[in-house]
Amino acid sequence: MTSRTPRDSRLRLVSPRRQPLAAPTPRPVAARRPAPRPPEGTPPPAELARAARRDLAAAVRVARWADTRIGPGNDMAARDGKGTLAEATALRAADELGLTVDQVRADWDTARLAGLVEVHGASARPGWRLRAWDRDDTAVLRGWVALFDAWSLVHRAPDEVGPAAVAEVVEAVPQLLSFLQLMADRVAATQLLDLLDQRVTELRTERCEIPFGPRPEPTPPQDTPLLPLLDWSLRGLAAVGALTYEDGHATLTPLGSWAVWVKLEQICVAAQSPAGNIEVSAEDMLRGCARLRPKAARDEYRAWLAARDIGTAVTDLLDAARGEDALLRGLAFEALRVVGAPAEPEVRRAADDPHLRPYALLWLAEYEGADPEDVHTVLSREEETWLWVDTAAAVADHGEAPLLVRHLESAVQPTVPALIEEVRAVGHPRTVQVLVALAAAHPDPALAKAVRRAAFQVHTGGA
Repeated sequence: MTSRTPRDSRLRLVSPRRQPLAAPTPRPVAARRPAPRPPEGTPPPAELARAARRDLAAAVRVARWADTRIGPGNDMAARDGKGTLAEATALRAADELGLTVDQVRADWDTARLAGLVEVHGASARPGWRLRAWDRDDTAVLRGWVALFDAWSLVHRAPDEVGPAAVAEVVEAVPQLLSFLQLMADRVAATQLLDLLDQRVTELRTERCEIPFGPRPEPTPPQDTPLLPLLDWSLRGLAAVGALTYEDGHATLTPLGSWAVWVKLEQICVAAQSPAGNIEVSAEDMLRGCARLRPKAARDEYRAWLAARDIGTAVTDLLDAARGEDALLRGLAFEALRVVGAPAEPEVRRAADDPHLRPYALLWLAEYEGADPEDVHTVLSREEETWLWVDTAAAVADHGEAPLLVRHLESAVQPTVPALIEEVRAVGHPRTVQVLVALAAAHPDPALAKAVRRAAFQVHTGGA
């Protein structure tokens, strides 16, 4: 004879952990690919970071002035949506730093491009790189690489040149930089001009489209002189410290040579995608990684990320996390862990989304150095319960029944009745489906009956 009241079944208290969707099976350990080494003669990271700190010293000075002189919440940027420094702030900074207003504005723009400050509408706050500037060489080098990637924004292109021609030159510059690294010496601008002309011609040929139907006689395209654009691009790259440009010759700096190697290495990583998910969307890539082992999945994330602009990739991953599939939420934040610090601003904003908040808070705690064993302490009781239901939904959709039963052990509630009560209170949209799946999977008839009754009450809105 069974009782009609739910049993006070004690749950084993353990630290909440994500459960794997498939039990690991033994397999031989594959040989690990050795870490790639930069070209011979490349200075060590500490020396490169010192050079980057010198190049960005003026930008850091303005960013730190803004951090100490302007209180949180005050307007620092003009209301133009572009992060332009407000006139009053620029005048005050110029007066206190002994600079001209134009110098302050230029250094402010550099600080924005390097991630030293982050602008949100008409307000700004110090970026993560500024906080880590003196102690973290990796943060410094990433900031410099961000500026290197934005070299075409440092100096305006010649006004008399159309945007299409400018875009072609910007697209051709990586080949010029690769050539400079290959030569490892001074290269005449005339030689670079010939290479630029060849690359621009290739780009125009690749984009050539032949329309269907009758058409007028084609008119030859008006050639844009490339010499002014080559001069502009070399001066822009010299302004960020990627090369030196004098006496009609260009030479990569050690920082520039290292950055070109980093970009080439990213291309190589992208070409070695283990599961072939480089060209698919974020959602499809995450689904393709669902059954991979953690290391293989991380390799796939790195390959997918290397083939994309990091800002766009972070946005796409968060969009995938906002979908209905709970499994993709967890995987998206695993991929964001591979991204690391560049994802911090967007993840921080994602913490305002109730569906992403527990994942975002855990990500931020890990990023800020919390002990992995204690990372869940950043969550409230309600957030932990919401995360438990979300993970259970992923297990119910993609896992096996015994795994869902074992998932009970990760609940923070000490008893099943307490768990059911709090699960119903958090209002997760998958609550009914999770409770029904748990009732169907659990071997204890009385407990299954109590869970099933709770699912019915949630479904009908009963108490």
